[in-house]
Amino acid sequence: MRVPGVVFASRELLPQAAGDKALEQVANVATLPGVVRASYAMPDVHWGYGFPIGGVAATDIDEGGVVSPGGVGFDISCGVRLLAAGLTRAELDPGGFQRLMDILGRTVPRGMGRGGLWELPGPDAMDDLLVGGARYAVEHGHGVPRDLERCEDSGALEGAAPGEVSRRAVERGLGQVGSLGSGNHFLEVQAVDHLYDPDAAAAFGLRPDQVCVMIHCGSRGLGHQVCTDHVKVMDRALHRYGIHLPDRQLACAPVDSAPGRNYLGAMAAAANYGRANRQLLSEAARRAFTTALGTGLDLVYDISHNMAKVETHEVDGRPRRLCVHRKGATRALPPGDPDLPEDLAGAGQPVLVPGTMGTASYVMTGLPGNDAFRSACHGAGRVMSRHQALRTVRGERLRADLESKGVAVRPSSWRGLAEETPEAYKDVDVVADVTEGAGLARLVARLVPLGVVKG
Repeated sequence: MRVPGVVFASRELLPQAAGDKALEQVANVATLPGVVRASYAMPDVHWGYGFPIGGVAATDIDEGGVVSPGGVGFDISCGVRLLAAGLTRAELDPGGFQRLMDILGRTVPRGMGRGGLWELPGPDAMDDLLVGGARYAVEHGHGVPRDLERCEDSGALEGAAPGEVSRRAVERGLGQVGSLGSGNHFLEVQAVDHLYDPDAAAAFGLRPDQVCVMIHCGSRGLGHQVCTDHVKVMDRALHRYGIHLPDRQLACAPVDSAPGRNYLGAMAAAANYGRANRQLLSEAARRAFTTALGTGLDLVYDISHNMAKVETHEVDGRPRRLCVHRKGATRALPPGDPDLPEDLAGAGQPVLVPGTMGTASYVMTGLPGNDAFRSACHGAGRVMSRHQALRTVRGERLRADLESKGVAVRPSSWRGLAEETPEAYKDVDVVADVTEGAGLARLVARLVPLGVVKG
């Protein structure tokens, strides 16, 4: 280990599941060339590919620092988007709400394979989307300019290189723009249950009892293929750069090498696909709200939690150019950060922490003094494999249980629903409390589910 491993957790949140090697992975990440300060794990940490999910690490680019696709993950730019409606839970007509859920369940594409809201005409249009991200979607009528002000990187990460995205990745992505995918992805109708900081909430656009929509999805098959392709390239290049690793899943290359630059260009392109994907799903939610309830949706924020970004941070008393990997972890900018839009400068960046069906989700904000490269948790974190979850509950029974508690459910399959049972995850209330206690981010609002459309 070149640097320490630092885990932000209570005893309850430490990896408990048999075979969960997340802490071993924290130590492995600390061996990467150029790694600085520490290998960090967020409170929702659990076992992943190479890096743990919830892992954060930065490498010094000018000192031979590497970039590792395993530090981003297969679902590049998987992230969360929160939108706020123009009505409260008390104003929500029961009949209108059921109609809303029926429209969402019918019109939001989800599940494995093809099927999206926007069928691009071909690879040329895909290249434009991979460069423009959410901006490209808005320019083509799928959203409003304010959406870009409330999206990380104004909706598009610079440096995208569509030429480094394989033909197979493009083929997989052409028919999936505007779709949830499967697994733990969702579109959830929520209500603000409690405000911890009314001033910050107001800056974000949130008020008591307000109806909201939270969307969790990523870059679908295109992002998965980008990761697959570049892991293979970097694995073959390890010997060339004299890199020795404790785990081949950490395959990497110097940021300033051809494989490193090529991966970052392809990753940025996939990230922009993910932003466009969530933009299209936002528009689907807006249409459903207008049709069923006669109200609109304003974007609170969109943040990714599977990214590697070139950032400048002070390390050992001097500013250094770093490649910051956040896998299952989000950026958490404090008040006054120059990268914040003007209307959020006083409150800080919204940090979105989704729970699971039947549990709360949280809106937090960044804090100054965050030594983990201004990063925070991204959700509850799994404690149970999908196979274990299937042995715990049947999808039909889980839906009946959730609906008895007032949560409407529109699943894509009973199996997929059972795999995402709330018991398969850590307690998100504890995760949020520990995140605040560790000085990573502070609480702004608690949201509770009213209805969920599952991937």
